[in-house]
Amino acid sequence: MNAERYEFRAPPEAAGIRADRFLAEAIGSLSRSRVKALIVAGHASRDGQTLREPADAIRPGALYALELPAAIPALPQPQDIPLTILHEDADLIVLDKPAGLVVHPAPGNQDGTLVNALLAHAGDDLPGIGGEKRPGIVHRLDKDTSGVMVAAKTELALRRLSESFAERDLERHYLALCWGLPTAMEGEINAPIGRHPADRKRMAVVERGKPAITRYKVLRSWGTSCSLVSCRLLTGRTHQIRVHMAHLGHPLVGDPVYLRRTPASARTLSAPVRDALLAFPRQALHAASLGFRHPISGQALHFERPVPEDMAALITLLDGNAE
Repeated sequence: MNAERYEFRAPPEAAGIRADRFLAEAIGSLSRSRVKALIVAGHASRDGQTLREPADAIRPGALYALELPAAIPALPQPQDIPLTILHEDADLIVLDKPAGLVVHPAPGNQDGTLVNALLAHAGDDLPGIGGEKRPGIVHRLDKDTSGVMVAAKTELALRRLSESFAERDLERHYLALCWGLPTAMEGEINAPIGRHPADRKRMAVVERGKPAITRYKVLRSWGTSCSLVSCRLLTGRTHQIRVHMAHLGHPLVGDPVYLRRTPASARTLSAPVRDALLAFPRQALHAASLGFRHPISGQALHFERPVPEDMAALITLLDGNAE
C-alpha cells in the first residue's frame, strides 16, 4: 500500500473535540487508537504545522491532515503452506483450518503458522493493518482444533469483525466427540472460566472467572460410551468448550489437557475401538460452521465444513463397535 494523505477542514460543530477523535471519525476506516498512534508519531498536522498531541482541541476552520505511511513488511515471513479457502474478497478470507496448524507466531512456534500461510497466499493484496502488511486475526482456534475461521485483510474489516465477535453478533457452531453421555440431551452450561489455581497453563471453572456460556445438544450417542455433541458459543473464552464439557463430566476424546484419566465409559467399548479413541492425538473438536455479516457490505455469510478425516474415522469405528 502506498502512503495516503487525508485532509479535512474543521467545521464549526467540531470545536473542542479531541484531534484523534475528529480525525478517526472523519476518516472512518481507522480506529481511534491507530489515529492516536499516528499523531504521536508525527504524521498529523494543523494548518501545515505538525500536531503531536492527540488530545488537542479542534479549531474550527483549521485544515487538519493525517499521513498514513505505506505498510512495512510484516515481521512474520510468508511461507507456502497449503490452505483450504472457502471464501475470499478484498476485505476478508474464510478458510478451513486443519488440525495441527498454529494460528499466530509465538514462542515455540515462530513460523509454519496460519499467519505465515496467509502472508504467502494474499501477498501484495494485503493493504496493511496497524502499519504492517499482515492479516488481521479476528478469532483463534486452538492448534489442534480444526474448522472454519475468518481473517481480515483490511483495518476496517478487522475492527468491524472484532466488534461483531465482541457483541456476539454472529453464530459459531462446533462438533465435539465426548466421553460418556450427558444426563440431559441438551442444555446450557453457564460457568465462569479463569486460570486454574494450581496449574497456570490450564483453564478451569472458577468462582471469579470471566462469564462463559455454552449451549450444547447431543446429536448422536453410542450407548453411554461416547457422544457427538453440537456446541454453540455465547461467549469466547480460552478452551471454553473443552473446559465446560470436562466440567460437565464429559471431556473431549483425545484432549491432552482436560482428559485427566481413562474414562469409566471407555470400558463399554471393544478393545480395538477403545484403544483407538484413547490414542487419538488431539482434542476431537471441529469448528463446523461460522455465520456473520460481511463487515463492509452487510451481506449475511454462512460457511460449513464437515468433520475432518481423523474424527470421521473415529465415528466410523464407533458405528462398528461390538460389545
